[in-house]
Amino acid sequence: MKTLLVALALAAGSLVAANASAQVAKPTVILVHGAFADATSWNRVIEILKKDGYPVVAVANPLRGVASDGQYVSDVVASVTTPVVLVGHSYGGSVISTAARGHGNVQALVFVAAFAPEAGETAAGLSGKFPGSTLGPTLAPPVKLTGGGADLYIQQDKFHAQFAADVPAAEAALMAATQRPITEAALNEKAGTPAWTSVPSWFIYGDKDKNIPPQSLGFMAKRAGSKQTEVVAGASHVVMVSHAAAVAKMIERAAAAR
Repeated sequence: MKTLLVALALAAGSLVAANASAQVAKPTVILVHGAFADATSWNRVIEILKKDGYPVVAVANPLRGVASDGQYVSDVVASVTTPVVLVGHSYGGSVISTAARGHGNVQALVFVAAFAPEAGETAAGLSGKFPGSTLGPTLAPPVKLTGGGADLYIQQDKFHAQFAADVPAAEAALMAATQRPITEAALNEKAGTPAWTSVPSWFIYGDKDKNIPPQSLGFMAKRAGSKQTEVVAGASHVVMVSHAAAVAKMIERAAAAR
């Protein structure tokens, strides 16, 4: 009888350990924002992912250059011991395509209204590959930097219509005031060999994106061999803000794929 009780106790302990291991097994989601945004643009997505048990890190993307930003995010990835799902918005797509290289723990890439450049391509070039981007005329005069180069912002009075048309005006005004600039050089920096050639990718974007033409986003998704592509009707460039549930769901699909 005593032997039976010990066996049952051991079995119960093993079951608890297995359940705990299953919970820990969820990959860490690393979110990388793009130009004219910051890490808070992921807040609603983070709330959903955290509720569903995913560890999340929203990186403060420096927005200085594809190679240097990619190295910064790569260092963050290297600090994580679990499997990783790397998620990039807009210019952040170029960054995750660089950052994932050489990391065996990156199991998926998710492009959220994001660039997925081939080697030698630039964000600026891909924006102009197909008609539809109206970003250029909405940019403020460049801010000249002491060390050389220039920072780019969207004019605050044009931010809502250009960047976040499906977000309430008051919220868009806050986003406009807190936007982080990107260097002009970063948008024109050629990408290196992309990680999406070897890491599975998922894409989601809106059909009313005015920064990156939807046709360009669809082209990149098809070229990357996207496992699943979702086009959100009526969504602006900040689809993760206006349609957080859809974006979180896509990330979780990528995280669950094997």
